[in-house]
Amino acid sequence: MKILISAFAATFLLAGCTTSETAEVQPIPGSITYGGQPRTKLTKSPPGSVVHNSFYDSTGTKVLETYILQPDRTLKLTRRETIPDFPM
Repeated sequence: MKILISAFAATFLLAGCTTSETAEVQPIPGSITYGGQPRTKLTKSPPGSVVHNSFYDSTGTKVLETYILQPDRTLKLTRRETIPDFPM
């Protein structure tokens, strides 16, 4: 009986584990791709180049974003990190 309960508890705990890498990051106001791709194409940068963007959101929190330039010259948002004003 103890084995059954511990197996059930382990299954329940593991089911709650997710990774943020599997979820696609969506643009927010201030993102380069918010409202669609930019009008200008990055023609001098090779595909696979990394582009960084930093801005403050509507609450005043600093946001850092990372984009990767795709072969069709569009930007793909791959990572977003928010930085609090006063780290603990």
